[in-house]
Amino acid sequence: MDINVLGQALKPCSMAPLTGFFRDGCCRTDQTDVGEHIVCVVISTPFLRFSQLRGNDLSTPRPEYGFAGLKPGDQWCLCATRWLEALKAGAAPKIVLAATHENILDLISLETLVEYGIDRPVFKD
Repeated sequence: MDINVLGQALKPCSMAPLTGFFRDGCCRTDQTDVGEHIVCVVISTPFLRFSQLRGNDLSTPRPEYGFAGLKPGDQWCLCATRWLEALKAGAAPKIVLAATHENILDLISLETLVEYGIDRPVFKD
């Protein structure tokens, strides 16, 4: 079973548009996923611009690949290092914590992820 950053079962990120390295709607990974598509993000206009400037145009449809293009508000499994680059550039999109794979914790602290989470947990002392 795949686990999210909250220590629970990984939830789906998006079925429309269909996302995930395995195109199953989840930000699951294995050794063949060299990009680590494990961060479930809510696409924003600043992030789309940032990604396009980095040579990855996510907004233009590519029907030959079955890709309709992303728009603000869509949820998408993003590469771990791309989210980290966007964070450093001030363009990081919000994250769906329940749908983000626990492996991201090897790169980014839970505290940082929670700061960007749209589904922030309530921690009790």
